[in-house]
This record gives sequence, C-alpha cells and structure tokens, in this order.
Amino acid sequence: MRLSLSCLSKPILHGYFRSSCSWRVRIAFALKGIEYDNVPVNLIKDGGLQLTDQYKQLNPMQQVPAVQIDGITLSQSLAVIQYIEETRPGTRLLPVDPQKRAQVRMISDLIASGIQPLQNLNVLQKIGAEKLQWAQHFIQRGFEALEPILKETAGKYCVGDEISMADICLVPQVYNADRFKVDVDQFPTIKRLNQTLMQVDAFKASHPSCQPDTPADMRT
Repeated sequence: MRLSLSCLSKPILHGYFRSSCSWRVRIAFALKGIEYDNVPVNLIKDGGLQLTDQYKQLNPMQQVPAVQIDGITLSQSLAVIQYIEETRPGTRLLPVDPQKRAQVRMISDLIASGIQPLQNLNVLQKIGAEKLQWAQHFIQRGFEALEPILKETAGKYCVGDEISMADICLVPQVYNADRFKVDVDQFPTIKRLNQTLMQVDAFKASHPSCQPDTPADMRT
C-alpha cells in the first residue's frame, strides 16, 4: 500500500556522513525525491555518540542509521529502503520481475550482510592494529564473490538497466574499498558500475564528502 505524500511528515535520518548504511538511506531518499531532516550522530566524538543512553532508546543496537518515519523507527538500512519503496512513489528501487527482484536482494544482502559488517567501526576497534589487513581481506573476499555475480546480472547497472537497491549498496562499499586501499581494478564490472553510478545526481548529492556533518578537511 502506498501512502499519500500529503499526509506524511518529513522523515528524520539519524546518521553519520561516512557510514555506508547511512549513505544507502541518503541515496534512496534522493532517488525517491524524499525530503528529510538530518540529525548527525558522530561515531567518534566522546567515544561515539551512538553509545549514549539517549541514542540507545532510539536504536537499541547503537548503530546508524535510525530513521523516524510515519510514526515508527527503523534501524536497518535495507528495511528503510524497502519501506519507502512500498510506501512512496517515484523511482522504483526493486524490479517488477520476480527473478530480477531476487537478484537485487541477493546482491544487496551479499554486501550488507557478507562484506560491510566485517569492516564496521565497532569490529575494527576490536581488531586493533591489524584492522587495515582485516578490512582488506574481507573486502577482497567479498568482491571476488560479487564480481562474477555482477557479470551475469549487470546491464548498465547492477541488475539490468534500472537503478535498484543493489546499486545503492554497491557504491558505498566501493568507497570503503578505496578507503582501505583495495585495488578495485581487479574487478572490472564493479569498477564500471561504480563509475557509472557516480555520475547520477542522487549518488553525488549523498556522497560523504558533502554532508552537513562532513569535516571541513574532507569536503570536496
């Protein structure tokens, strides 16, 4: 069921400029043309504002993002994306065809469950001095699985020729790969798709380099 936009209040995104999961939600909002209020949650300052009792009431997992929308709070990026797909008009984020829709979900879950959590901030803090090698290993391993899948499913974008939730997940993960010095040239399909997507306004406008809480020295 799609809700009338006129009766919906503006969503509130509690996120962090460099969080992959927050970025996914920003991309989805931009693709759908959804205006939202941004409440930065600094994951570094004072040990991490996500660990405060106040934020824990909003998201018991003490992670970002948390999205207050339509009277509920959602705290997983794919749940947010699928909720706005089901309730808002605009750019379709999941294909109509059930096989393509399943492929989009498969790729999204591979990234969001199989790669990104292993280089999340709280994991890397536990790893300590070996965190760079740890992150590189799991991104490399994940991309070695993702590349042949995308070779089969991709057209202009991850699945066929329409932007989907899979693309929303891919771009932040490539950003992380660059950040952790993984050579993306090894993965020509992933590299091509990322370059194509980074020409799309929704991906550019939601980039970590231009968010309200982006530090001055990281702005471009």
